[in-house]
Amino acid sequence: MKKIILLAVFFASFLANAQADKIYKHNGEVVEGKVKKVEEYTIVFVYNGEEAENTIGKYAIEKIVYGTSGREEEVTEKIVINSEKDWEKVVILEEKSYIAGLKKVDEVRGKTGLINFQTGNTGDKKAEKKLKMDAAKLGCAFILLTSDKTTVGASSNRLGGSQAVKKGVAYKY
Repeated sequence: MKKIILLAVFFASFLANAQADKIYKHNGEVVEGKVKKVEEYTIVFVYNGEEAENTIGKYAIEKIVYGTSGREEEVTEKIVINSEKDWEKVVILEEKSYIAGLKKVDEVRGKTGLINFQTGNTGDKKAEKKLKMDAAKLGCAFILLTSDKTTVGASSNRLGGSQAVKKGVAYKY
């Protein structure tokens, strides 16, 4: 009788695992569970044998393989940052939920000089480029923007120019 019960439990757990969805992350990790929702920037899932919902940002995920159907869904393409020259590939994120599943590396900063006779928009782009270059130096593909300030006119500096300052936290897979 014990053998039959053990066999039934083993068979039930085998069926549960066979139907589990697999979430493949860009860092090589595979998460097994049940995908509940695929939203615009996040995926909600539950681990096998649990009921609590977990959220992971789509930027961390390569693909999902659904256990019941076997269907494969490509989620995001991996962004490879080899050096500072790859700064244009860096993605700036503004929502904290988008970085779920990524690894925090360090704070980054980009700003224009104190004497900057650029227009507000040009200064903003220059600060963004410096911010992305700072992240690329660290090998990070993502920045969670924490501060974005532009001051124009006399309040910025005595010469009437503008200054843009952007701060964020760099993340990688």
